[in-house]
Amino acid sequence: MNAAWAVHLHHDETWEDDYLLLYSAAYGRYLAATDTPAPGGGRRVVQRKYDHLEFEAMFWYAALSESGDEVCLHHFHGGSLRANTRYSYPRWNIGVSVHDTGNVTTTMHWVVEHIPARVGMPPLPVPFAAAMWEWRLIHYVWPNVVDRGSFWFRGRSVFDLRDELARRLAIDASDLVMCFHTYAAWLTPLLVDLPRNHQPLAIVVVITGTPVHATLRYPDVDAE
Repeated sequence: MNAAWAVHLHHDETWEDDYLLLYSAAYGRYLAATDTPAPGGGRRVVQRKYDHLEFEAMFWYAALSESGDEVCLHHFHGGSLRANTRYSYPRWNIGVSVHDTGNVTTTMHWVVEHIPARVGMPPLPVPFAAAMWEWRLIHYVWPNVVDRGSFWFRGRSVFDLRDELARRLAIDASDLVMCFHTYAAWLTPLLVDLPRNHQPLAIVVVITGTPVHATLRYPDVDAE
């Protein structure tokens, strides 16, 4: 799920051109390049909200690779998106960064695939020990009953977070779907464990069986 990104086409009136926005199927945020150096070279890549002030940092455009089977993703401010393999430094770095387009390698080749929606919400990951994880602030809003609030949560387990939120709302956890607000008020279900950072998260409460719940889509990233 963390490696699946939806593509949104954006026409920018300022630059009078079309760009791609890469939207995370996991956290409902958009891939943006920064000016900060990445650990293995190149520029650091982060996930940002759609309304971030540095909107152009989320602009990408695609070009076919020499084989025509993949695409290279070039950034608005220069450079291309590269996957950091296990041979990068440090060795545990398996993220992405932006590197000089003049040195194109296969780690800059990306595959475009159709990801179908699955029937029903997938099971959440099994929780794990949170002893070594720090606290983060969770903001939530329940539009149906005009309820909102905040609380501190420790760990990254999405399973435990749903249980804690359900307890606070006095509802059954199986009736609760946690979502993120994204572009044009779209709701993205939270189906994976929380990011490794400790930034606050804003959760939208959706209850099963409601009209809003019927509009949710769950990408089947394991589909053949």
